[in-house]
Amino acid sequence: MIEWSGDDLMIRDAVRGWVDAEVRPHLDALESGELPPYGLLRNLYRTFGLDEMARSSFHARRSGERKAEGERGADPAMTLLPVIEMCRVAPGLVSALGVSLGLAAGTIMKRGTAEQRRRWGLDLLTLDKVGAWAITETGSGSDAFGGMRTTARRSGDGYVIDGAKTFITNGPYADTVVLYCKLDDGREPRDREILTFVLDRGMDGLEQTGPLRKMGLHSSPTGELFLDGVRAGADRLLASGAGGGKESARQNFVTERAGVAAMALGVIEECLKLSVEYARDRELWGRPIGDFQLIQLKLATMEVARLNVQNLVFRHVEMQRAGRSPTLAEASAMKLYAARAASEVAQEAVQLFGGNGYMSEYRVEQLARDARSFQIYAGTDEIQVTHIARDLLSRHEEDDDEH
Repeated sequence: MIEWSGDDLMIRDAVRGWVDAEVRPHLDALESGELPPYGLLRNLYRTFGLDEMARSSFHARRSGERKAEGERGADPAMTLLPVIEMCRVAPGLVSALGVSLGLAAGTIMKRGTAEQRRRWGLDLLTLDKVGAWAITETGSGSDAFGGMRTTARRSGDGYVIDGAKTFITNGPYADTVVLYCKLDDGREPRDREILTFVLDRGMDGLEQTGPLRKMGLHSSPTGELFLDGVRAGADRLLASGAGGGKESARQNFVTERAGVAAMALGVIEECLKLSVEYARDRELWGRPIGDFQLIQLKLATMEVARLNVQNLVFRHVEMQRAGRSPTLAEASAMKLYAARAASEVAQEAVQLFGGNGYMSEYRVEQLARDARSFQIYAGTDEIQVTHIARDLLSRHEEDDDEH
């Protein structure tokens, strides 16, 4: 794949028109936290019929009929193009949507029983309800599994959960929380089994804080969860499956990290567009600054980054069309490069704009703050390096064994 198809471009233009009409006018309210993103996201779903498509696919699956197109696996380009377009304006919208739909609903649909999927999955898939995916804790960010301290102990026919989670996207507003914790069975904490529960807003002992103040991604509310004696019946426990809750989380990391490439592409495209326009219009010494070679170097470097990240996105589309998902190492490589590229391009855009670039009136300021988050969430750059290197070293050992 070397370019978007005609159908792809029609979808892109339709989403771009919706973003221009429905999102851009509300940027200030999104940035201030005055406007939570969920009304806009539901507007998106209604406008393009995504809620009804999700509902039809869900019921077709339940009745044993042929899977609907979206359930079987719609063209991945149709999933990634809206991500790119929304990230040109408000990357936080994609974070909020991706966590609710891809992580919370995705985990329930993959690991839940038919009853659990009906009870929680459908409302999340249609955006009737908002979901959160809670794994991160204050002392275990990059050591998510080993350092996890939130526990569930058996009590009668159910469990009692105690602990705390932080940096939880959608946490302040989530109706449904997919929560990872460790079974308190007397073993050493690092050896304990990872369990996954589905919790509801308002349960006794579950506290959801208000939005935390952040450097960027203001259109994606982030909060903390506190659990004090939360009682969860066995009906709220998702099946472990192969590899248990830990493997479930790893699969979600792959999806999330690969998706960052599309998010990064949106930021890069918008920063490049704004920078080219500014270089044409801004004058110094009677000439457009685009006439100066140092400015041209910045623009050329941005374009190289755009092409490289776009090619990563194209590769991901082709892999999915071929029925293959990236490995954790491949997804980590995509995220590492794309996140760095987006942050560097956005910072160069701020520099190109000079003093104006430091002002919130000029959108490169917001995009620079938002892009910086790509190098932190879904695993820091340093963690991506570890996963890539471990994969390379293990393959080298296998090659040595074969010889």
